[in-house]
Order: sequence, then structure tokens, then C-alpha cells
Amino acid sequence: MPKLKTKSAVKKRFKLTASGKIKGNVAYKRHNLRKRPQKMKRQARGTFILAKGDANIIKKYMPYG
Repeated sequence: MPKLKTKSAVKKRFKLTASGKIKGNVAYKRHNLRKRPQKMKRQARGTFILAKGDANIIKKYMPYG
């Protein structure tokens, strides 16, 4: 059997934690930040753990991850 390819976009955007969860960056932090509440900008710092349903989709794109 040939090796399965990992999606390049997933390699760049997501990391796998030691317990097997998917870690990603928070959205809506690039531009137009003057419209966003201060609370949203503060809570969107760093990374977050994807929900189980979303994580299952991402795991299909990283077969060896």
C-alpha cells in the first residue's frame, strides 16, 4: 500500500496534543479588530482545543498525526 498524504493546510494550522486532542488557533484575530469587544480579543489569545466533531474531521486529514 502507498503512504497516505497529510493535508498541507492541516500541518500548518493544527497540532496534536499528547492525549490525542487537536489544538488550533482562535479565529477572527487578523484584522478589523476595532470592531471586536475587548473581552473577545482577550479570550482569543493563544490556542484552543477543537470540539470532538471537528477534531474527527481534522484527524482524517492527518493520518499519521
